[in-house]
This record gives sequence, structure tokens and C-alpha cells, in this order.
Amino acid sequence: EVQLAESGGGLVQPGGSLRLSCAASGFAIRDVTMSWVREVPGKGLEWVGTINRGSEFTVYADSVKGRFTISRDNAKNTLYLQMSSLKSEDTAVYYCRQVSNGVRGKGTQVTVSS
Repeated sequence: EVQLAESGGGLVQPGGSLRLSCAASGFAIRDVTMSWVREVPGKGLEWVGTINRGSEFTVYADSVKGRFTISRDNAKNTLYLQMSSLKSEDTAVYYCRQVSNGVRGKGTQVTVSS
């Protein structure tokens, strides 16, 4: 069974950093293209970024470009989202998602507030 479990969210001050993790099971994360998306209540899902299957490239939404970085550790079968220079508008529930089938985890809450 394909499962994804996000972790690492929390409360952080504006300008701070967080690293989110996405532990995968039931498949090898190195074999698939993965994305991070986020959801603010009432605003729907927003795509954050994608890392392709071979990790040759990553692409990001303009709203996070230069501040967020997606990476993966194939040995740990885990995807990461390093977030820096956080802003209040980054507050959301963050999900990792397997692009091919849309499967995502339960999400982790990130709140940016002073």
C-alpha cells in the first residue's frame, strides 16, 4: 500500500526556517516524480514545487522560488522541503504528493506568526 506521512511542521516566526519531511512506504521514492502542495482553508490547494524522478530538476511556484528547496534521501525513502525566509502567507497545511497517482499524506501544519 502506498503511504506518505508528512512531519516537521510547527509555529515559526516570520523570517524563520523549517524543514518538512515526507516518509514514503509501499514504493521507492527515487522511482517517481514528487510534489509538495499546500492548502489554506477556503483557498484550495496550491502547488509549491516538484522534483522529477531522476532528481535532475526541481521547479517551484513563483511565490516560494529562492526560499524553498525540495530534495530527497533515497536511502531513507524520504522527501524534504526546506523552507527559509518564511512569511505569514506561507501558513498552510503542507502535503507531499506522488504526481502519477495523486496520493498524498495527511499533511503537516505550518504557521508563520510573531
